[in-house]
Amino acid sequence: MPTHETRGIRIGRPRPGRTRLLGAAVLLLAAVWATGTPAAAAEAPWFDGRAADQVTVEGTRFADGHGREVVLRGFNVSGETKLEENGGLPFAGTADARASAAAMRNLTGADAVRFLLSWAHAEPRPGQVDTAYLERATAQLKAFLDAGIRVFPDFHQDLYSRHLFDEDSWYSGDGAPEWVVDAGGYPKESCGICFHWGQNITQNQAVRSATRDFWSNRALTTEAGTVRVQDAFLATAEKTMSYLAQHLTEDEFARVVGFDPLNEPYAGVYDDGHNSRTWEKSVLWPFYEKFRARMDAAGWQDKPAFVEPNMFWNSNLGFQRQEGGFLDAGQPGPDYVFNTHYYDQKAISGIFMPGKAADGQYAADFGALRDRATALNLPAVLSEFGHPLSGFTSDKAPTVVKGMYQALDSRLSGATWWTRPAASGAVLSSTQWQWDLYSGRHHEAMNGDTGNILTEGDAWNGEDLSAVRLDDSGDAALRQDARLLDRLYPRAVAGRTLAFTFEDRSRDGSTTLSWNRVPGSLPNVAELTGSGRYGMLVWRSGGGTDAPTELRLPRDFDPARTTVVSDLGAVTGPPAYTAHGHTADHPIATAADPGATGARRLLLSAPAGEGAGTLHYALIADGTTAPSAELRAAARSELARWAADAGF
Repeated sequence: MPTHETRGIRIGRPRPGRTRLLGAAVLLLAAVWATGTPAAAAEAPWFDGRAADQVTVEGTRFADGHGREVVLRGFNVSGETKLEENGGLPFAGTADARASAAAMRNLTGADAVRFLLSWAHAEPRPGQVDTAYLERATAQLKAFLDAGIRVFPDFHQDLYSRHLFDEDSWYSGDGAPEWVVDAGGYPKESCGICFHWGQNITQNQAVRSATRDFWSNRALTTEAGTVRVQDAFLATAEKTMSYLAQHLTEDEFARVVGFDPLNEPYAGVYDDGHNSRTWEKSVLWPFYEKFRARMDAAGWQDKPAFVEPNMFWNSNLGFQRQEGGFLDAGQPGPDYVFNTHYYDQKAISGIFMPGKAADGQYAADFGALRDRATALNLPAVLSEFGHPLSGFTSDKAPTVVKGMYQALDSRLSGATWWTRPAASGAVLSSTQWQWDLYSGRHHEAMNGDTGNILTEGDAWNGEDLSAVRLDDSGDAALRQDARLLDRLYPRAVAGRTLAFTFEDRSRDGSTTLSWNRVPGSLPNVAELTGSGRYGMLVWRSGGGTDAPTELRLPRDFDPARTTVVSDLGAVTGPPAYTAHGHTADHPIATAADPGATGARRLLLSAPAGEGAGTLHYALIADGTTAPSAELRAAARSELARWAADAGF
């Protein structure tokens, strides 16, 4: 049996003789899910469908069509878009995209992806959008929508453009088309003494000048005449969004949750009198308002822009941090989402953090993200995070990524969660960097140099962060502990989440990382959870919906052995969900996870007619023990007292 680290599903480039059969099977399964056969329709709970798929912004939360609070969790698809080997697309073809979407859904339970697009390939000549590129990109994007995964596209750039760099350069970029760089007449690129590619952002004069020109909307003389560079980008973005809106069905478009206008914005060069804060106010935010208008014109009126502040606003290196986070944006309203990235540069450096991450390592930094989103009255998304999986700091990855997921779930450390749960905060939506099907198997000519073919890692500036790879049999296998990536999390909450934690018991080598131990004041709860994984959710009902609260169950949570202890009941082996009309037959039940094979979700249904404001709690344990009815009852009594005294 495969281990948690190598558990796989066959995918991608199959062995000779299997290609046609695999492709047909994948397409057939996708078609069954997309169209809804009578058998599938008979099994689907009443609340599934477009209402559950669509997402809107309501203050600081995402909400689905049933009014439930939604958490988005998934990955970036993918850094392959930065490369040329597949023409600026995440996949070599649609079959790989479909198989990859199925693997992501099955192996991790992801319900969202940030889908990367390339401006260089969308507009290879000034004013001429490549509809063939958009057609291929749309087909690959559909693969994820058909698997039940929500999508928000991202026009990606790093270091402004690949075309700023020479064949013999140490580094590369992505983003702007070649014609933009040619017309800009930029100096020869040089980063000087740079130990990380990101230093080009602030040290490479070619990158800085080109970036400044974008923000100043410089007029460029091109073969098509005079073109203003930012206007050209906005026009291409509008045409891209229009194409997507016109070539997706209504059900597919419902799963598109918004658009990320531009990856990791930075001024390049601050004009006289500007600093990072004034630049956000007078340059970056007006750009987002222009992009927002383009979204509206393209038929995306009901979908938010996932706007990123100055990329250095929340750096954990003090000398790198710059003031920002849209401090002067007021409250932008439901047209926007506060969207940011976080990498532990101290850990990546190997110098500023010599050890490994510990319990609560990222509570303060992710708390700052929550606080900025609250001040803006917007939902927050951490759309990039992760840590290198090879290289001299890769030994930190198991603890760093665990710490980041812990901080996404709660703003508390595990050591304080049970004593201060009312301070736990919102559960953050996120997409980890990244999901690269071709990890370690690339064939990328570095800046077009056919004598320098990159194959290892991400094949881009020495990075290696993909959570997945293909093994020698053509199976997709997780490169990180499945206990870390296949998580229990609240996908849709019928009300407001007050507190959540998941003790995943993921490993650092042979060491099990247990950061959230049930305190001695709850002895029956501690006995029930034992040494297994468990999650704890506390929420307050919102009223106005009969749809249940829904949590993703990791694949290794055997439904027959999973124990749930809640104010709604206490049961081991919850029954399958059934209902009469909108009234559930069982308050605690499981159902198939749409788009996944064999995976389940936990459904918690409040009593019919319950009004808003009722406090609910649920402990979900993975069944490493077989608790008696008496132990479940005793644990339920302890949790009832704990919830009543916790200050919710």
